[in-house]
Amino acid sequence: MARKLKVAVQMDPMDTVNVDGDSSFALMLEAQARGHELWHYEVRHMALREGRNDERLMARAHPVTVVRKHGAHYKFGEMQTLNLGTMDTILMRQDPPFDMAYITATHLLEHIHPKTLVVNDPASVRNAPEKLLVTHFPDLMPPTMITWDLEAIRSFRAEYKDIIVKPLFGNGGAGVFRIKPDDENLASLLEMHFARSREPLMFQRYEAAVRKGDKRIILVDGEPMGAVNRVPAEGEARSNMHVGGRPEKSPLTARDREICAAIGPTLRQQGLIFVGIDVIGDYLTEINVTSPTGLQEIARFDGVHLEKAIWDKIEAKIADSKGN
Repeated sequence: MARKLKVAVQMDPMDTVNVDGDSSFALMLEAQARGHELWHYEVRHMALREGRNDERLMARAHPVTVVRKHGAHYKFGEMQTLNLGTMDTILMRQDPPFDMAYITATHLLEHIHPKTLVVNDPASVRNAPEKLLVTHFPDLMPPTMITWDLEAIRSFRAEYKDIIVKPLFGNGGAGVFRIKPDDENLASLLEMHFARSREPLMFQRYEAAVRKGDKRIILVDGEPMGAVNRVPAEGEARSNMHVGGRPEKSPLTARDREICAAIGPTLRQQGLIFVGIDVIGDYLTEINVTSPTGLQEIARFDGVHLEKAIWDKIEAKIADSKGN
């Protein structure tokens, strides 16, 4: 049996948790079932001080217990100032957007990682936002472009006609548009975006296979462990469950395994233990490393609790680092 671990979960407020869908909640339930001590804190409660590295990063945190009960799914102990360097592991599970606040949190966590194992590796998360890491595997992707340049955008649309426009650092399908060949709104959309943001946009060829679903595949330390298909609602181009996508059972295909075999070594090398990739038809579209979801949906369809595999890997890595 693995030794009892001290686990801090850096995430959004506990009262926002969806008991039936939240992967962070599933990870917390499994940690608690293994006898690990749990704390919860929000990014806004972190503080970095002078002094030794393992004593510098603090957070005001609550000891927490969790239970699968709607409306009463957690109980906090008294808030205390926690030295994060004394934790065995920290789960970095706050939701994007991947903005400067998110990036700053990864810098702070680097002061204690890897002595305290941060999942996922904070430097790798910072260097691998989901819509950028995927560009290192161009042979697996649909035609894709990231740019600010209006002429390049017009050229891409002229070539592929039917395209998807995505904010580079968003999540949950927010701000994702399908621009059909006869759609006259692209110029207005670009004006609106660039008037309020200095960030580029991602453009991809629209893949009609999305009507059959956008598959979320979970990889644990680079190994594919399970998948769930997400089918867009009627009249909706996006398949994200945040916007009404319907989850359904989905086995891994030969192409899925080929994609996972191609990216797995990179994920392992970069310390990305819990990753969710998105596959439409034969194409890899995103590699999600910030706060992946899908654990509870896979459990419902396949009866496989991937949070167990994630904790097995975390416990093994901590044991190895301690020389146990």
